[in-house]
Amino acid sequence: MPSALTASQIREAFLKFFEERGHRRVASSSLVPANDPTLLFTNAGMVQFKDVFTGREKRDYSRATTSQKCVRAGGKHNDLDNVGYTARHHTFFEMLGNFSFGDYFKSDAIAYGWEFVTKTLGLDKERLAVTVFNGEGGIPWDEEAFELWAKQGVPRERILKLGYKDNFWAMGDTGPCGPCSEIHYHQGNDIPCAEEAAGKKCQGVACDCDRWLEIWNLVFMQFERKEKDAPLIPLPKPSIDTGAGLERIASVVQGKRSNYETDLFQNILATVSELCGKPYTQEGGASMRVVADHSRAAAFLISDGVQPSNEGRGYVLRRIMRRAIRHGTRLGLDDVFFFKVVDRVIELMGDAYPELRESRTFVLEVCRHEEGSFRQTLNRGLKLIDEELAKLQKTGGKELSGDVVFLLHGTYGFPWDLTQIIAGERGFSVDMKRFEDLLQQEADRNDPFKTSDKAIGELYLKLVEKLGPTEFLGYEGEGHEGEGSIRAIVKNGVEMAEATRGDRVELVLDRTPFYGESGGQVGDTGRIVGHGGKSVAQVKDAQRPVSGLVVHSVEVTEGSFKVGDMVQTGVDNERRKSIRANHSATHLLHKALKLVLGEHVKQAGSVVAPDYLRFDFSHFSAATPEQLEQVEDLVNGWIRDNASAETRVMKLEDAKKSGAVAMFGEKYGETVRVVTVHPESTELCGGTHVRRSGDIGLFKIASESSVASGIRRIVALTGVGALQYVREQEHELRRAAELLKTTPKELSKRVEATQKRVKELERKVEEVSVKAQTAGSKDLLDQARDVNGMKVLATRVDSADDNVLRGMADQLRDRIRSGVVAIGGEKDGRAIILVAATKDVVAKGINAGALVREMAKEVGGKGGGKADMAQAGGPDAAKLPAALDKLYELVKGVGAA
Repeated sequence: MPSALTASQIREAFLKFFEERGHRRVASSSLVPANDPTLLFTNAGMVQFKDVFTGREKRDYSRATTSQKCVRAGGKHNDLDNVGYTARHHTFFEMLGNFSFGDYFKSDAIAYGWEFVTKTLGLDKERLAVTVFNGEGGIPWDEEAFELWAKQGVPRERILKLGYKDNFWAMGDTGPCGPCSEIHYHQGNDIPCAEEAAGKKCQGVACDCDRWLEIWNLVFMQFERKEKDAPLIPLPKPSIDTGAGLERIASVVQGKRSNYETDLFQNILATVSELCGKPYTQEGGASMRVVADHSRAAAFLISDGVQPSNEGRGYVLRRIMRRAIRHGTRLGLDDVFFFKVVDRVIELMGDAYPELRESRTFVLEVCRHEEGSFRQTLNRGLKLIDEELAKLQKTGGKELSGDVVFLLHGTYGFPWDLTQIIAGERGFSVDMKRFEDLLQQEADRNDPFKTSDKAIGELYLKLVEKLGPTEFLGYEGEGHEGEGSIRAIVKNGVEMAEATRGDRVELVLDRTPFYGESGGQVGDTGRIVGHGGKSVAQVKDAQRPVSGLVVHSVEVTEGSFKVGDMVQTGVDNERRKSIRANHSATHLLHKALKLVLGEHVKQAGSVVAPDYLRFDFSHFSAATPEQLEQVEDLVNGWIRDNASAETRVMKLEDAKKSGAVAMFGEKYGETVRVVTVHPESTELCGGTHVRRSGDIGLFKIASESSVASGIRRIVALTGVGALQYVREQEHELRRAAELLKTTPKELSKRVEATQKRVKELERKVEEVSVKAQTAGSKDLLDQARDVNGMKVLATRVDSADDNVLRGMADQLRDRIRSGVVAIGGEKDGRAIILVAATKDVVAKGINAGALVREMAKEVGGKGGGKADMAQAGGPDAAKLPAALDKLYELVKGVGAA
């Protein structure tokens, strides 16, 4: 093969190499880990196989190979601050990997690794070295791996022993672990080394310099640690987990010293260069590298369903995007640009990752929207930073307060690292300790990492390992009755042998028709009966706490149940029918939204209950009433078609190729259920559905609203629920028509006429009120004082209606002819002040807006307006007399000036 392979060719060569050696090629999993609340993002190739390694999940293959998309930009694995300033750090990267689940072990893994890098990639053997675990903490050194590398022809002097930190891998304080072995490539001794610069010796492979570059890590998972610091126990089936960063491999194969010089980045950097009109240079291109790297992370995160927000994963994405936009402004990109770079990423990587192209419209819209929003934030934040730094300059301070950084971060959504960069550019440091303390206080009040994934209880994990998955009977026939055996009884997290009358417990059966809550569909309710009808348990809910296990939350109302009992199970079938109708309706709704609003629409969450359905979807503006009517018409048309629903079980890849829509956040196995409710709608779904689209009956949207930036929510009803809703609306319509003495058809005209009449009456009442209040205006004008040759009147009135006060101020100003009038009043405990000035005194320097602002301070408020008319308000109405008296003093000051 040619030496200068492209990154795409390297990726394909790797996957093909292991496919030819019995490995299943498995698609990359989502960047949002399914059912793993311990991780912010997928950060390694083994994440999707975590349960396979621990034995909690079984698959029909024991060898796999992947090119896994990964992100390290939050939580424990956070490389964000280094991105753009080093040759290797990235937020998004691809991890090539081969895995053995109790199949082959060290001998084959080492042989495969050496063959691929030396023969397939053609790397110079003389520039390669490997490392093995040297033995620490009572764990023997990995002599086996040492000898296996030597057997491959690696010179013994280039098989180096490193310690626990470098060459021992663990999933955590407990769980699978084992020694690892790394392959390193020598880039050249001309690369600078900090150790040598300090007069010391370069540590070679163990050194932090880039002379030796780690390109592949082979983990030999052969032990398990049951408790923290407990002795290691050998695993019955040792496994292999390897990871080779595509970006690093590409840089070595293509003879580059930086990942950014490879074809993975050069085309993206060229786009950035073209947009800003500046050439890219390795030395001065840090901002271009930031934009290039972050555009990849944004494209992949958004296509996997993450959206910018102020918490959890969404906050990390927002921080990545805003950091890129900030660096874009440093390049002179003052208009919205980021979406153009992201579009280039989609164009370049869409073949390898089709989800990018499928989500293109939505991804670009999210980027446009976020940048537009941030540019407003940026302007506000920069103004505040300017003000704070100006204060520091005056006082001689050198450190920006952590409180200011926190205010910018929390109130304005301004990333703290940008504040730090801007302050540094102007010669100021930042009190990061104070900021971090405030951040931690906020975290203690409100956990910033929120996720819909359910925490996985160790008890349930042990149960599914011991008992195996629960067989679900709900797909067959009517699917609401069955027979099963009680395999476990749980009360307050503890296994029990028996449950008796009055107990509230959880029952685990070997077979059940009860659907455990999943994919937005709520759990079933019903009854479990045993001992010939003598024992009865009311099922309040059914949950799926871990994959494959259905847990029934019950109250024993008669008799007792023991582990091993055979029982009859029955789901509340009327409730189930309503749930099925609502679930099938969500599929049709999803399709209709795509047709009416655009293909960018993606499901962002759902609730399928017996009495309603809730559907969250990606879209950046409210759907118009006309659009919602179109959606309803489409769905109801498909319902009237009464098409036969079809369910097929097929391989995941085949399902995707057939055009079936996968739902974000769902974890799919190798085989999936593909549901076609109507020929227009085909989706991957494990829920229960109608047999014909006509079974839904009627579909009616009850509301459409916003739940987050770029996320809309529709609440809808079907069947009898929809009919009841329509009737309730009709009843209200008839009642309103009766009150206005008209018919429902003529109601809108009558309402318009009534509104017009009400406004007319309000105007007349206002006129009467103004006349009444100003009837004694001549007496009021007599109270006007002469201040510097100007007439000035400040008075309080009983009515504090804004319009009445404004009318009075206008009339008094007209009658005073030359001067200033202030009128004050009280409304709901608050003070209201209006100031009006004639044109001639405005020309002399009197400004009503300036006057009312100063008067407002007396009542604890604020105000403003034009030079001839201004208004203010404040909470302290008791200070109104003082505020009005202040007018004379203020006018006197202006005249004196």
